[in-house]
Amino acid sequence: MHIRILGSAAGGGFPQWNCNCRNCAGLRAGILRARPRTQSSLTVSGDGQNWLLINASPDIRAQLAAFAPLQPGRRLRDTAIAAVLLMDSQIDHVSGLLALREGPPIRLYCSDPVYHDLTSGLPLIGVLGHYCGVERRPVPLDGCSFAIAEVPGLRLTAVALSSMAPPYSPHRHDPHPGDNLGLLIEDEDSGRRVFYAPGLGEIEPHLQPYLESADALLVDGTFWREDEMILAGVGHKLAAEMGHLPQSGRGGMIEVLRSLRGRKILIHINNTNPILDEDSPERAELVAAGIEVAYDGMDIIL
Repeated sequence: MHIRILGSAAGGGFPQWNCNCRNCAGLRAGILRARPRTQSSLTVSGDGQNWLLINASPDIRAQLAAFAPLQPGRRLRDTAIAAVLLMDSQIDHVSGLLALREGPPIRLYCSDPVYHDLTSGLPLIGVLGHYCGVERRPVPLDGCSFAIAEVPGLRLTAVALSSMAPPYSPHRHDPHPGDNLGLLIEDEDSGRRVFYAPGLGEIEPHLQPYLESADALLVDGTFWREDEMILAGVGHKLAAEMGHLPQSGRGGMIEVLRSLRGRKILIHINNTNPILDEDSPERAELVAAGIEVAYDGMDIIL
């Protein structure tokens, strides 16, 4: 199984186009040792030929250009993206679907609440019906694994995470199972597993078996601290109010990951997070805890 991190930042990317926080300003000025990052997305393949795109970020065109296996190579017009799976209906995870409109019909795997959002509050599926069209397949939430025929060699298990739907969702204030997913991906030949949850805001009891059995974990790295947006002067909400579990503090992601056996990688990192600064004490704390920070172009082979 080959996993390629296409984008590793939270919404807005890094540096964010309108942000002059310490991190963004430092990166632009060349005085911060950090990597630019596009918005969160990854792709996975079991055979190296057919790829599942997980989330379609607004930066997808640049992400495809940076990864040769997804570029046209077999026919006059071509893509190795065999299917797309959405973890939620957040705008930074779905708006890239519009950039795929020149291709064949999109084989789209998503939960029922996400499909509802994309046919109502943010009707991308209706818009795409005027271009390439969408062939939607439901994602089961009963704990049973499933295969995607277009991406052989992999088995997937979707897990509902506690979350709120986006502001444009008709059920924004009525959470539904499937608004936000975690995803266990297993290589059928090797049996190796990765658990992907970029929106993991709470360690619920039903998640423990997935966390403990994974050979690699790609989990929410949005914020370092609960009041990060407030402290940076760029927002007024706490991390928990935005559906994210910060890394530091009691019960934070560092504490959660410390006892787990798999490779530990933080993804979906907000531009304000001090871990983006590779010389920061926060980054050193992660290194000491054996926790990695995802970056665009990172490859994971299991």
